[in-house]
Amino acid sequence: MSKKNQEKKRKDALSYHSKPKPGKLEVTPSKPYSTQRDLSLAYSPGVAIPCLEIKNSKENVYKYTNKSNLVAVISNGTAVLGLGDIGPEASKPVMEGKGLLFKIFAGIDVFDIEVGTKDIDEFIQTVKNISPTFGGINLEDIKAPEAFEIEKRLVNELDIPVMHDDQHGTAIISAAALINASELANKKISDLKMVISGAGAAAISCGRLYKSLGILDENIIMTDSKGVINNERENLTDEKKEFATKKNIRSLDKALVGADVFIGLSKANILTVKMLKSMAENPIVFAMANPDPEIDYKLAVSTRDDIIMATGRSDYPNQVNNVLGFPFIFRGALDVRATKINEEMKMAAVHALADLAKETVPEQVNIAYGATKLSFGKNYIIPKPFDPRLITTIPVAVAKAAIKSGVANHEIKDWSNYKNQLYRRTGSDKKLVRLLMSQAKRNPKRVVYSEAEELDILKAAQYVYEEGIAIPILLGNEEKIRELMLSIDFDIDLEIIDPKKEAFINRRQKYAETYWKLRERKGVTRYDALRKMRDRDFFAAMMLREGDADAMISGYSKSYPNALKPILQLIDRLEGVNRVATTNLMITNKGPIFLADTSININPTPKELAKISQMTAYTAALFGIKPKLAMLSYSNFGSSKFKEASKISEAVSLIHRYWPHIDIDGPLQADFALNKEMLKKSFPFSKIAGKSVNTLIFPDLNSANIAYKLIKEMDGAKSIGPIMMGLRHPVHILQLGASVEEIINMTSVAVVDAQNKIK
Repeated sequence: MSKKNQEKKRKDALSYHSKPKPGKLEVTPSKPYSTQRDLSLAYSPGVAIPCLEIKNSKENVYKYTNKSNLVAVISNGTAVLGLGDIGPEASKPVMEGKGLLFKIFAGIDVFDIEVGTKDIDEFIQTVKNISPTFGGINLEDIKAPEAFEIEKRLVNELDIPVMHDDQHGTAIISAAALINASELANKKISDLKMVISGAGAAAISCGRLYKSLGILDENIIMTDSKGVINNERENLTDEKKEFATKKNIRSLDKALVGADVFIGLSKANILTVKMLKSMAENPIVFAMANPDPEIDYKLAVSTRDDIIMATGRSDYPNQVNNVLGFPFIFRGALDVRATKINEEMKMAAVHALADLAKETVPEQVNIAYGATKLSFGKNYIIPKPFDPRLITTIPVAVAKAAIKSGVANHEIKDWSNYKNQLYRRTGSDKKLVRLLMSQAKRNPKRVVYSEAEELDILKAAQYVYEEGIAIPILLGNEEKIRELMLSIDFDIDLEIIDPKKEAFINRRQKYAETYWKLRERKGVTRYDALRKMRDRDFFAAMMLREGDADAMISGYSKSYPNALKPILQLIDRLEGVNRVATTNLMITNKGPIFLADTSININPTPKELAKISQMTAYTAALFGIKPKLAMLSYSNFGSSKFKEASKISEAVSLIHRYWPHIDIDGPLQADFALNKEMLKKSFPFSKIAGKSVNTLIFPDLNSANIAYKLIKEMDGAKSIGPIMMGLRHPVHILQLGASVEEIINMTSVAVVDAQNKIK
C-alpha cells in the first residue's frame, strides 16, 4: 500500500471513530420517558418498588433490569490485537468494537471496561466488585500466562458466565472446522498427528479443546519461538508443560514430517513449501496468523491439491472468525442465566457449527459470497459469518447444554418460541445491507452518477470506490467536481464527463443520432436530440443503453417524475413488462419487508398489480429472501364488494393463475397480513396462512408511498429504494435529497442489479 493510501486509511479510521461523535457505542433508553409519569416510574418514586422486589429475591434483578442482556467486555490492554501491551486507554477502541459485534450479531448490550492494573489480584477483585451489574463477563486482550489464572479464578469465584474469547473463540471455531476437515480427509480424529505452531493463550486453549474432541496427547507437538516444547525444556509454564512431548524432535520441519494437521497461531510464513510437502496425504492446514498466515493460501493450494485449508482471512475460503462463536455462546448462556460457560457448552457450540456447515446454505449467503451454491466440501467446512442461521442455531445448542449440565438457572420450555425470539430480538435482518454490499464487491460494475456536482453524491462515490463496491463515473462540471473532490480528499483518477464540453462532442453526436432514431416518430428532431444530449440525465441514460456504463444513479436533486422521464424514453423494458414499477426494501426492527409500488403507478389495474407482484417477488429473491406476499386492501377476502376491493381480488386471481408458484394471497387488511397467528386463526384456507409475510403489495401509489414513509420515520427503519423494476438496464432513482448512506445502498442495489442483467 502506498504512503498516500496508508494516510488515507489512517484518516478514515480516525474519522470513523471520532465523527459525528466519538466512539462506537452509546446508551439509549428502552422505556418511554416523555411524560412526568414516565419519569416518576423510571426514577423516584416508582423505581423503589422493583428495588424492593430485588432485595427480597436477587433473581428478580433479571426480571426488572438489563442484567439479563448485559455483558462486560473487560481488558487491561496487555495483549491488544497485534499491538501488544498498549495500555487500557489505547485498548478502548478495540473493546468498543467487540461490543459492536455483540450487538449486531446477537443483540447483546455491552459496557466496555478498561482496567488500569497488571496485577492479577487487583484485576480479579475489580471484576468481582462490578460483577453484580452484568449477566456475563467477556475477558479480552489480556496477555498470557496471566490470562489463564485470571479466567480460571473468575470462573470459579463468580456465579455468572465468564469467558476469555482470545483463548476459547479460536478454539471453538477451529475445532468445528477440524471435525469437518477430518471427515473430508477420511481420517479419524483419534488417529490425527497434529503440530501446533504457537503456545499463547489461543494455542493452549485450542490444544485442550482438540484433546476433548479425541486427539491423543502423544499425537500433539507444540512449538514456540524457541522450538519444540519437550520434556527436556526448563522454565516451562504449567500450560506449556501440558503439551511437552517426549519425542526426540527439536524443530518445526522435523515435527511436520508425516503430520496430518498443522495449526498455525504464530507468525507469517513460518510454514514453508518443503514442510508442507512433507506432511501426510490430505493434509489439514489451519494457518490462522493475521493479517498474514503462516503460509500464503494460494501458495499452499498450488503446492498440494489435496490440502484442506483454513485461515483467519475473509478473502479466502474457510475463515476461522471468532464472531462465529462468542456472540452466540453468550446469547445462549444469558438466556438460561447460566452460572458459567463450561466445557459442555463450548463443545455444544463446536458441534452445532460443524453440523450447520453440512446443511443447505440459504440463498442470501450464496448471494453475499458470490457463490453459485456453497456446499459442504474442502472450501466450505465452517459456516460464513453472514449466515442468518447462526443466531437460531448456536444459542439453542449452548442453552440446551447449560440446562443439561446443570449450570442454568432458567429453563426454556418452548424451544420453537425461543428461536423466534432470537430471530426477532437481534435485528439480524439488518445484515441484509452488509450482505448486499458484500455481493456487490464480488464483481463491481461501472455506475454513472448524473449529479456528480452534488457533495453527497461525491461522498457516496468515494465510499463505493474505496470499498470496492462500484466503479464510479462522474457526470457534471469537471472543475466543480474536482474542487469538491479536493475538499473531501477524494484524490482518485476517475472518469469525469461533462456532456456540455467540446471534448465530448463526438459522443454527444453519436448518442443524439441513436436518440433521434428512437424518437423521430414522436416529434423529436435531430436538433432536439443533440440538445437533449447536453442534459446529464439523458446523456447518462444513453451511456447505459450504449454499454458505456453498467448502471445509473439519478434523482438526488430533482423530482422523481423529472428524473424518470429520460429513463422511460431511452431504456427498454424487459420482455413481458408493460409498465415499470418500484419497490422499497424496509429494514425494520421486525425484519425486512418489501413494499410496492411506492413511486410510479398511481392507480394500477388488476393486470398491472399482478405484474407488479411478480416483479417484486423476483426482486426479493435477488436479496436471498424467499418472498411471501400479501395483497393489501381495507377488506379481507371479498368482505367488500366495492370496486377498490374487487380490483385486488381480481389481481390475486391472475397471479394464482399465471404464477401459481408465488406465495401470495389477498385482499388482506395490513394487520392480518403481518400477524400470521391472527391470519391462520381467522382464514386458515389462505395460501399464506401461518407464514411470515415479507412483501406487501398496495392497491395504489397513495397508500404505498404513505406507508413506506411512515415506517421510515416512525420505526426508524432503513429504506433501500425505490428499487426500479422492469427495465432492461439497471437504473435507480433516488428520493430527493437522499442521504449519503441511502446513495451508497442504492449504488449497491444498482451493482447487484447489473450483475444479474449482464451475463
